[in-house]
Amino acid sequence: MIALIDYGAGNLKSVAKAIAYVGHEARVTASPQEVDRAEAVVLPGVGAAPAAMERLERLGLAAAIRRAVAQGRPFLGLCVGLQVLFATSQEGGGCPCLDILPGQVVRLPSGLKVPHMGWNRVWQRQAHPIFDGIPDGDYFYFVHSYYASPSERGVVAGETEYGVTFASVIIRDSLVATQFHPEKSGEVGLRFYSNFLNQLR
Repeated sequence: MIALIDYGAGNLKSVAKAIAYVGHEARVTASPQEVDRAEAVVLPGVGAAPAAMERLERLGLAAAIRRAVAQGRPFLGLCVGLQVLFATSQEGGGCPCLDILPGQVVRLPSGLKVPHMGWNRVWQRQAHPIFDGIPDGDYFYFVHSYYASPSERGVVAGETEYGVTFASVIIRDSLVATQFHPEKSGEVGLRFYSNFLNQLR
């Protein structure tokens, strides 16, 4: 079972539809027990990190996410679902996050149009099966005002330029996270989902 975590952050239907399109079924759930039983976990995200963290903690999902990652089950974080994996975020005056990955989430530089919204290139910094069939420098769809600044360079698998070069794909062991929205990125986004889920076969 693929657990698609529902913490009230929207865009669940589009993620579930994309997963179904590539031949898998995701169960939308707010149950920590179901997350514990899942063979893979997907954490989508729109909105703000402080609100996301408040809901994840209140529902008991934060602990379930930490367990899933610690146990090495395939995990995919999307947009805010990437940002909350880090120790802290500057958003909303600052908030603690899941602290699974070292580093912080910071605001895009002043002078840029924020939120960053639209299609931008993702430059691959690691060879990894998640990029199978995806050309280096291909375009993905972004909507965000903050970005992750990892303390460990080795987790950065993809980068994007928008006023600053930022990490747009994070990989550590069986954890994958993206600042872009694969479900809004057309065929290349579907290929990204397929590559992630292929490890379940």
